[in-house]
Amino acid sequence: MRLQYISNSKGVTTGVYIPISEWNALKSKYLEIEQEETSSIPDWHKDIVLARLENYQDDLSELLDFETTMDDLDRDLNFGILHTSLNPDIWKKRVQ
Repeated sequence: MRLQYISNSKGVTTGVYIPISEWNALKSKYLEIEQEETSSIPDWHKDIVLARLENYQDDLSELLDFETTMDDLDRDLNFGILHTSLNPDIWKKRVQ
């Protein structure tokens, strides 16, 4: 197997790259490899998430825009670095 290890700036291994052909071979050999692990999630938590999804789908008028919400939180908390703008120039100005 031709794995490539991914390291952070300190040299700590943080991930592994597997070529797609080898990933597909692993998926063929181990059919359950892509199944999401949910057995450790309690049923009560799954029920809450499903109810929230149902509420979301039933009433889209309650949705909030992410950027607007973060700006509101930032202003309300008067905490200048809470909002991490997608624009790096704005972010740099905010943390200086």
